[in-house]
Amino acid sequence: MPTNKQRREAARRHLERQLERRQERDAKRRKNTLVLSIVLTLVLIAGIGVLIAAVTSGNDKKAPAAGSGSTSPTASTSPTASTSPTATTPPPPPPTTACSTLTGATVTFKGVTVKNANNLKVAPVSTSKVTTAPANLECADLIVGKGAAATPSSTVSVQYVGTLLKNGTVFDSSWKDTPGKPISFSLAQVVKGFTEGIGGSGKVAPMKIGGRRIMILPSSLGYGAAVQGTIPANSALVFVVDLTKVTAAAN
Repeated sequence: MPTNKQRREAARRHLERQLERRQERDAKRRKNTLVLSIVLTLVLIAGIGVLIAAVTSGNDKKAPAAGSGSTSPTASTSPTASTSPTATTPPPPPPTTACSTLTGATVTFKGVTVKNANNLKVAPVSTSKVTTAPANLECADLIVGKGAAATPSSTVSVQYVGTLLKNGTVFDSSWKDTPGKPISFSLAQVVKGFTEGIGGSGKVAPMKIGGRRIMILPSSLGYGAAVQGTIPANSALVFVVDLTKVTAAAN
């Protein structure tokens, strides 16, 4: 007949075996859950891949063949396009207007007086006290250039002095910032008045290399309502520009 001690020992071993079997079942359950999660993830990824492939294949089938029908991107450039009864002829560009021409060492234009006007070796000096700004760009050639003409997309090298129309205050000068050295920039990346006044832009005749021009810009062709450094908002501007080089825009 087992003693109390033997019975307790047997009960303890029985309990340990139950705990071990429970731990084994839990470990197996966790393993099965992990495997199932991995399988479901792989199935989901595969399904997404199949869906993407199906959509891509469908778009490829809908794409028009090269050179087919009226969907060709070059259809509008067809030699026969202009003969179509529904074709619309674009209006011709507006004619350019030559700037005024002034001569002399000191000239006055629209209330602006320029000294050293006809000497490209020294900086021009402009003074003004004009209360009414022009509605459009005003320009005059102090020296008419004889070289290549600029275009609205040209990269140009220039010397210039910029002043406020209302009081003649100088706000910028390449003669001061880079003495004797012109600065270069693209006319496609400057204020509209520079693009129009130097490159033409369909408004006035473009400058040519070797020329000096005075340009009076309304604020709409300058910096508009924005304050730009020492330039107050809505300021009309005066530029005296020397064109020294023109580079065609990159294709």
